Formats: sequence, structure tokens, C-alpha cells
Amino acid sequence: MSRDLPGEPLIWVLILSELAVFGAGLVAFLAVRLTDPAGFLEAQSHLHRLSAGINTLVLVTSGWFVARATQGRIWPNLLPALALGAVFLGLKLVEWADLASRGISTETHAFFTFSYLLTGFHAAHVLAGMVLLAVTGATGSRPALEAGAAFWHMVDLVWVLLFPVVYLV
Repeated sequence: MSRDLPGEPLIWVLILSELAVFGAGLVAFLAVRLTDPAGFLEAQSHLHRLSAGINTLVLVTSGWFVARATQGRIWPNLLPALALGAVFLGLKLVEWADLASRGISTETHAFFTFSYLLTGFHAAHVLAGMVLLAVTGATGSRPALEAGAAFWHMVDLVWVLLFPVVYLV
């Protein structure tokens, strides 16, 4: 039994284009890192690794709730997914506020230019994904919700790639 991809073809064009943009950003980050590995390592030590690890669990768990929402009971699963999206954004804001309070900005080092750019772009996608899930969930349409879920899973995937590259490696 074959099954088509969930959602409309245009959501997949969007997802693939977003993956390409994030991929290019990660490649650029890694290329610039080769020019100053010691500086990148020192700069990386100022990030909140524990918070980023918690955020990884938060997003993966939200993805589980979103997957469950596509299988039936929409709102009992979308509400915790949306709440976890808000937790993710809250933890990112706390991290950024702490960095800013220590005078760390995009001008501090190339590492932070990329870190803010990549994580900020990702946070914007989390917010967009939350809106998309709320809108598609409100329609009650399974195909619409599956399109929103596909976008949300792309957001999860991007974070699973960003987390080790920006925070750990």
C-alpha cells in the first residue's frame, strides 16, 4: 500500500527550501569555524548548553504531540505541543537576554553572528510553526493539519542539527 506525502505539494517545496537555507547557514558556520577553531570554541563556552539540551527534549516531545494530533484527538495533543513551542521560545529568550546582559552580541565574534542568526531564524520558524499548527488545527481538516505537522517536524529536524553544531561540536 503506497501513501502520498502528507499535505499539499507546496508545503514540501517550502520545507525543502527552508532545509536548503538552514543547510547553507550550517555549511557557512562550519566553514568560518575552520578559520578560527580556538575562537569558536571559546565563544561557544558562553552558550547555555543545558538549556539547549532541555530545548531539544522540549521540541522532540512537541513533535510527538503533533504526530498524535494527526491521528485523531487534535486539540488534546496540539495544546501541549503549542505550549512546548512557547517553552522553547521562552528558554531561547532567557539565553539571549543573558548573553546580551554580558555584552555578547553579533559583533562580539563571528561565532555569535552565526549563533544568533541560526538560532534566531529557527526561533522565527518555531513561532511560524505554532501559528500554522493553530490555524490548521482550527480547520479540523486532516490534510491541512498534516501539512502543519510536516512543517513542525522540519522545525524539529533543523533544531536536532543546530543543537550539536552550535552548542556541542
